[in-house]
Amino acid sequence: MAPEICFTGVKATPLITLRAKAEESAMPDSVLHDHFAAAAVARIGEDLTHLKVGHDMTIAIALRAYLLDRWTTAFLDRHPDATVLHLGCGLDSRVFRVDPKPPVHWFDVDFPDVIALRRRLYRCRENYAMISASITSETWLCQCPSDRPALIVAEGVLPYLGRNEVPLLLRRLVGHFPSGEIAFDAYSRLMTWLLSLNPAIRATGADLHWALDDPAELERQVPGLTLAEDHASWSNAAIARMSPPVQIALQMLKMTPMLPPMGRLLRYRF
Repeated sequence: MAPEICFTGVKATPLITLRAKAEESAMPDSVLHDHFAAAAVARIGEDLTHLKVGHDMTIAIALRAYLLDRWTTAFLDRHPDATVLHLGCGLDSRVFRVDPKPPVHWFDVDFPDVIALRRRLYRCRENYAMISASITSETWLCQCPSDRPALIVAEGVLPYLGRNEVPLLLRRLVGHFPSGEIAFDAYSRLMTWLLSLNPAIRATGADLHWALDDPAELERQVPGLTLAEDHASWSNAAIARMSPPVQIALQMLKMTPMLPPMGRLLRYRF
């Protein structure tokens, strides 16, 4: 594939996660095993080293994706006729990693130029559709059936939205589907500021805006949401894969429960 990708800002962040998932999947202790990402990177054929995705960020992104995959699979086990909505899907291959069976309907949603690249990287499959739209637009949701339980996944996308856009989006989603779950990553105000200094994110020019210090805040902002799971700590096995300085920092955080988590994966029911 010729070097034609000129993404900047938030549209360039999918290249970070794609590279990280491909590189983690080549490690002997990989948990994600995302050979689809590795194939996509090869097909793009561009040098992505300018994104400076370090070892610890690579591991963190893969572990985040792995847990979201597990939550997705568990939801589909309980609701084999569900709709899955992957917001800001970027270049992620979750639909192929999870490999849902009919009658599950799966929708990947992202900016038109991101979706155009996805169509060049990934094959079509049954009951799968890509929607070209900004996830904050009010028009695209009508393409998704509203008569099924829904799992809504947003990986690495909500922090880039405006502070008021996230609760508005979640209220719109909760109002469209009869029931379901919403799963996503969220970061404290301090962590959001630290992420804005990350070399990979700075290389894209993307800005982070939305932060969440208390998961109960969303329950107040979005009627109908109930927190089901708050994954805010690393396992010892996960910490062991990090660099020594990060291992020390994470162990210190685990021993200081009074400090609020800086990052977490959240799952809400509605």
